[in-house]
Formats: sequence, C-alpha cells, structure tokens
Amino acid sequence: MAALVETLRAQIVSGELRPGEPLRQELLADRFATSRMPVREALRVLESEGLVVLVPHKGAAVAPLDPAELEEVYEMRVAAETLALRRAIPELSNAQIDRAERIQDRAEAAGMQDFGALNKAFHTTLYVPCGRPRLLAHIAALGDVADRYLTFTAGSLDYRDRSHREHRALLAACRQRDEAAAVDLLTRHISEAGKTLLRYLRDQPAGDG
Repeated sequence: MAALVETLRAQIVSGELRPGEPLRQELLADRFATSRMPVREALRVLESEGLVVLVPHKGAAVAPLDPAELEEVYEMRVAAETLALRRAIPELSNAQIDRAERIQDRAEAAGMQDFGALNKAFHTTLYVPCGRPRLLAHIAALGDVADRYLTFTAGSLDYRDRSHREHRALLAACRQRDEAAAVDLLTRHISEAGKTLLRYLRDQPAGDG
C-alpha cells in the first residue's frame, strides 16, 4: 500500500491528477493490479493529508484547491520550519550547507517541472540537523500540500527568481550561523510566498484549477 500512496501522492502534487478529478477505486485497482482494499486504504491516508476528499455514497476525488487551506498551510509552515531551523543551525555542518547550495544550483538551472521537488530538498537539507523526526515528518506533509499550489500557480508568476534570491540569502545567514537573521529570512520567505500564491488563487475566475 505504501507504494500506492506514494504514487498517487506524487501524481496529485505534480498536477497529473487534477483538483476535483474522480478517483474510482475499481479503476485504480485495475491500473495498479491490486484489490480494492489497498486502494481504499491509500485513499484514506491521502484524505488525512488533505490531498483527497471522500464523499459518502459518491466516492473519492482529488481535493480542490482552497484559498483557506493555502493560507493555513503557509501559516503552519512558518511555525514548523522556523522551529526546525532554530534547532538545526547549531548542528549544521559546512558539508550540509554545501549540499543545500548544490541543490540550489540545480534548482536555478532546472525548469518549473522540477522546482517543487528541488525547493523541498533545499529546505529539508537545512532542517535535517534539527534532530526532530516528528517535526520533519510534519513539515514534509505540509510541503506536499503546498507543492500542489505551487504547481498550479507559480508557473504563472514571477516567483522563482525571487525564491532563488531568498534561498541564497538564507544560505549566507546559515554559513555565518546567524540564527536570528536566518529565521527572519525564512519567515519572510515562506510568508510572502504564501501571500503571493493566495492573491493569485483568489484572482482566478470561479471554477478555475
């Protein structure tokens, strides 16, 4: 079932499965050559992550894009990720910062299709030294939801260049082990990204996305 959850999650986050698209258990069972039971369990896991909605007597569908959810997710990201960074900075090695910088180099050379994954990898690399596995799992789950909104909005915005600049500034603060500056940069980085995506989503005609 874990592989099924991972595959469906990736397809929802990437936009291959679009918001509102029905998820028929029998069709998914045929597609993945399995019974309906693991499909049903996988859909329940994805529902708990906010990626799927289960409607009694109607079945499952990919969760719609919701401005209220986006706003809440970015508020939660600020709280969780700044905590992780505070805990991580005293433990960050130069090698780990170098690894994050190499990921950032790749992100700047990559297209939009890889932006979400590389963005997540960059942040995760800086947070891992915090030594808080439950916190990291929470951040990863929020990141999956946030990536859906990036997929459907950031490609239409002048967002990536600003994000890249902010990542470079965050790397510099981490190299200096300047916790206050790094946390302030991260807070503004996540908050402003959320506000930008929220404005875009609210400006879309009803029914779009």
